[in-house]
Amino acid sequence: MRRRPGLSARLKLALSYAGFLAVAGALLLAVVWGFLLRYVPDNSQGLLGVSPNRYLLVRTFAPAAAEAMVFLLVFGLVGGWILAGRMLAPLTRITAAARMAGNGSLSHRIRMEGRRDEFRVLSDAFDSMLEQLESHVGEQRRFAANASHELRTPLAISQTLLDVARKDPGRKQDELIERLYVVNARAIDLTEALLLLSRSDRGHFTRESVDLSLVAEEAAETLLPLAEQRRIAFEVTGGTAPASGSAELLLRMVTNLVQNAIVHNLPAGGTVTVHTEAWDDVSVVRVENTGPPVPSELVPTLTEPFQRGTERVRTDEHAGVGLGLALVHSIVRAHDGTLDLVPRPVGGLVVTVRLPGPP
Repeated sequence: MRRRPGLSARLKLALSYAGFLAVAGALLLAVVWGFLLRYVPDNSQGLLGVSPNRYLLVRTFAPAAAEAMVFLLVFGLVGGWILAGRMLAPLTRITAAARMAGNGSLSHRIRMEGRRDEFRVLSDAFDSMLEQLESHVGEQRRFAANASHELRTPLAISQTLLDVARKDPGRKQDELIERLYVVNARAIDLTEALLLLSRSDRGHFTRESVDLSLVAEEAAETLLPLAEQRRIAFEVTGGTAPASGSAELLLRMVTNLVQNAIVHNLPAGGTVTVHTEAWDDVSVVRVENTGPPVPSELVPTLTEPFQRGTERVRTDEHAGVGLGLALVHSIVRAHDGTLDLVPRPVGGLVVTVRLPGPP
């Protein structure tokens, strides 16, 4: 925004300091002047014939008072300019950092030293904002790069299959159609997941009262054939857990958690437990599964988009698109909840979602 040039804050403060000092000096001189004139006689001989009269006092005091006022004014301007510069130096650093951030440099930090005051509180808040912005921008860039890569993969596979079919007309069409169907279904799943992730990030949904226990039962009923196919024991426990939010998004959240718990499990003989409960004003969904050990340093990356993690990449029909826990995290955040992932000592994960209850 372009603004008309005006006086700087430093000059305004310097003028304020000088004006205050001049007014204080003028008041002091006026008080001294009043007391002197009050007790000095107004005659030609003065007091007892030896003291100066009022006329001589005026001739002597007035030039000295004028010189003192000029000195106070100059001293106030110079001293005010210096003091204002020292006081506004932190603001200059903050302004420079803001301009650097505006030019795209989010890695710069002010890190203002010294004891706590208004400027240092502002500096710390600005540093915290830059840190969050840098993290958010970096996450968005990684997401865009990974999304482009993931979207390009099925398209490249489709193009390769079509090229092979064109070069070999005698190839079986049924096999080509089946493979194209699988690749296209994966691309559609990825696109829908990206759209859902964008929707949950924006928080554009209608809130209603939702019982998470019923949502958990619906997700379990949907995924029960998959659990039976993988010979995994499936159990849903707990009581009612009322929450406020989108029934569609919350169902997708629980479904993703349960599907991850089934897919990333033991080859056979594994277990998945879904537990719902409510205490105070918080509703809880806990999904616990067996499986291979998950390194603790890997847990923070599991909620990032397209991060499947070591030993968690699947090559079967339930490979997913790498957005399962990212969607869960986004939905939980849109519902003002919290998501905790804790590795089990014997392998597997315990995922706990806490959502505020309905008002």
